Amino acid sequence: MDTALYLGLFVVSLAVLLKASDWFIDSAERVGLSLGISPFIIGVTIVAFGTSLPELATSIASVFSGESEIVIGNVVGSNITNIALVLGLAAVVVKKIELEYNIWHIDMPYLWGSAFLLWLALRDLHFSLFEGILFTLGIIIFLAYSFQSQQGEEKLESMVKPGWKTYALLLLGGGLVYLGADYTIFAIKKLSAIAGINPEIIALSAVALGTSLPEVIVSLNAAQRGKASIAVGNVLGSNIFNTYIVMGIPSFFGPLKVPPNINDLFLPLMLAMTILFGIMSNNRKITRWEGAVLLMFYAFFCASLIEGAF
Repeated sequence: MDTALYLGLFVVSLAVLLKASDWFIDSAERVGLSLGISPFIIGVTIVAFGTSLPELATSIASVFSGESEIVIGNVVGSNITNIALVLGLAAVVVKKIELEYNIWHIDMPYLWGSAFLLWLALRDLHFSLFEGILFTLGIIIFLAYSFQSQQGEEKLESMVKPGWKTYALLLLGGGLVYLGADYTIFAIKKLSAIAGINPEIIALSAVALGTSLPEVIVSLNAAQRGKASIAVGNVLGSNIFNTYIVMGIPSFFGPLKVPPNINDLFLPLMLAMTILFGIMSNNRKITRWEGAVLLMFYAFFCASLIEGAF
């Protein structure tokens, strides 16, 4: 009975977290447009940050609840899920993803850099405050480059001012994100205690998949509309933000525990998936067969989690 209760709480709180994140992002985007901020700048700040908001909220909540090992599981699991599942599904839905721009100019090297930096930072099974500051600096550099590359873009002159409902949804969304994250972590603690499973296993699987659902939905919708290249940008941006922000900011609120088994399989798998992503996109296209290979890696990831849980 307790298991069903806490499982229901986990599903409901995660659903509230995802829906509240949508409200927060949409409202913040409208406010930004009303202030004359260019759509690109909104995209690389509000929207990009918003896609990592569920991961960030659950990670901060886990630090306050004393289950900080969930942070690493959340980041590594989400990054693997984004590449193997999100990109794999998008490539399988369409025959071939054609990239409209060269992601090897800055985005892919920056993604590789973030993955290798995370691997180096966790090799000693310790993530210090200094490393948290370093990771936060990494996202600031990425945003600074994005702003500089779009300096010539004109601001919007006249936009309709948002009504009271926009600001109400902004506040309500922010509040529900906090509550959703708090109860999600609470349910994880109870479920892991009942099942005798380490919390990081749940973070690597259920939380990672749940917080990646926005990316799954956006990428599949884009693929069906013939804009599958959006999926690639979505995965790139989400993984960069996940690594730098979701690892960096929670470390300001307390020390992060690093599970001993993270370096055995899951972190190397994340690194391998990141390298494979870069190799597949080198010719500016990702085929359906390559998408099938990515899904095979995700199946291996899920099987490893199940094996490790029992």
